[in-house]
Order: sequence, then C-alpha cells, then structure tokens
Amino acid sequence: MLFSYNQLLDKISRASGLTVEDVDRRVEAKCAKLSGLISKEGAAQIVASELGISFEKEKVKVGEIMSGMKKVNIVGKIIQLFPIREYNKNGKSGKIASMTLADETGNIRTVLWDTNHIKLFEDNRIKQGDIVEIGNGTVRNDELHLSGFSDIKLSKEVIDNVKTEVKGIEKKIIELKPGENVKLRAVLVQVFEPKFFEVCPECNKRALNGYCDTHGNITPLRKALLSVILDDGTENIKGVIFGDQLKIMGFGDEELNNSETFARKKNELLGMEALFSANVRSNKMFGNTELAINGCEQINLDNLIQSLRV
Repeated sequence: MLFSYNQLLDKISRASGLTVEDVDRRVEAKCAKLSGLISKEGAAQIVASELGISFEKEKVKVGEIMSGMKKVNIVGKIIQLFPIREYNKNGKSGKIASMTLADETGNIRTVLWDTNHIKLFEDNRIKQGDIVEIGNGTVRNDELHLSGFSDIKLSKEVIDNVKTEVKGIEKKIIELKPGENVKLRAVLVQVFEPKFFEVCPECNKRALNGYCDTHGNITPLRKALLSVILDDGTENIKGVIFGDQLKIMGFGDEELNNSETFARKKNELLGMEALFSANVRSNKMFGNTELAINGCEQINLDNLIQSLRV
C-alpha cells in the first residue's frame, strides 16, 4: 500500500508513541545515511520496520485513499447499492456489482468483480446499510476495486456520522468519461414517463413474472425508473434515476402513479438549473454514455457568484 509522506509520519508516530518531529528526524537521518538513494517515503518505511511497525494489515480511512494504492484494507458503511449488472466484453462474460462505501472521512465507489463476493449480495447476506471490512483492494480511476484476491465480510465496528455526499469532479458534459463520479451544472430539459419493473426483495436483482433466477418464486417489489435529459450548453445527455434516488427530484408514489400529478411535477422541473451528482456509465445496449443520477441540489447564487470572483 502506498501512503504519502505525511500519512506515513502520522501512522508511525501513532504506532510508536514518538512525536511526528522525532519520526521526521529519524527519516532525515536515514536519507542522509543512504546518500539520497531512496525517497523520504522509502526511508520512512525503513524506519517503521526498524521500530517493528508493519503496514501490511493497516486499515485506511476513505479520506486517505489515493489513486494507485494497492492492498487497501478499509472498513466502511454501504450507503448506496447499485443493481448487479451482467457484461460481455472481448469474449468474456460475467457479473459486476458496485456500491458506495463511506466512513466519517468520505465515501468511494467500490466495484466487485468476483462471483463469490457478488453472491453475498445476491443472497442478501450483505446489504445496503451494513458495515463491511474489505481487504486487499486496489484503487483505479478513483474507485476501489475488489478482485478474487480481495476479501469482504461483515464488520462488528460501529461507524457514526458517515459522509453521504458522493465525491465528484465538476465537469462539462462534453468532457465526461465512463466510470467517473462527477458533478454537473446543467438544465433539466426533458423528463420521460416513469417505467416500472420488478425486483427480488432478497437480492434486489431484476425479477420476471414473480421469479428470481437466484431465489425462485418470490413476491416481487415494484420499482420505478425515470429517464431525463440534461443540457449544459456543451452537449446534452440522458440520465436515469431509480429507487430511493427518485425522492431527490421530488417524485414520490403519488407523482409516479398518477399521470396528472406526474405532469404537474414534470412541468415544475423543466428548465430547472441544478448541480447534479452522478456516475457516468456506458449503455452497451444503445452504444452511448449516460448518467446514473444520485444527487441534485439547487444552484446557490451567492456561492456561484463568489466562485466566479475567485
């Protein structure tokens, strides 16, 4: 696992009981002794080893995660769970699951590729709201990825006051790339009629005629999906909102199930400018890029004016 120099100093200090200044002096002495042949981070790793400190099982906080990290160990709360998807690419097929994992320092999109891990979610042994412990993850494109060499299990730790606001880089629509978590300042220019589908109450997978491939005959839950079009002046893009996320746009059961109420709500929203949080993804069926919208906040004019002055 790779830590920044300041992170290493802090971790060595806490584990050894030495002050950060003392650890820093030891690192400087080690660098001098080795005539600058290694970096300060490398020297800090040597100092840690001499003090009997190992980072192999060290847990990190979300706020400490940096791009390129490997062997990441972390404990977090699942604040958002996305539907499990199937893929077929370059002759390989399989399933992919994703979720948003959070602690008190931040949150990160977490992607699972191993069928054994995914089955834990399909069987409802791990679900949204659970606190999990992850071992040996890898950070790619600002996401935490779990392979067959990774571990995931329920944790007994308690995490309070997690950060639920999804991190995202503010971008223009024309700049978007699949896999990114972004924020877009855009105008809502179209809202389509809601579509309804059935999901399994156990694994949240799509069900058909009361049948789930994993759990057999079930009493399905009825979920809604709403498609919208956003435009920011550079381009327009389709966005989808489903499940509990519909509430962020003000669509409750009455708006979704009554055509007149839906039409009124739609007319209220058309032309609205807002800051949308979303995950960018590829729609392989239609060969385009779309958004999975997970947040929407009104534009604060005072904050906008202040940002333009900077």
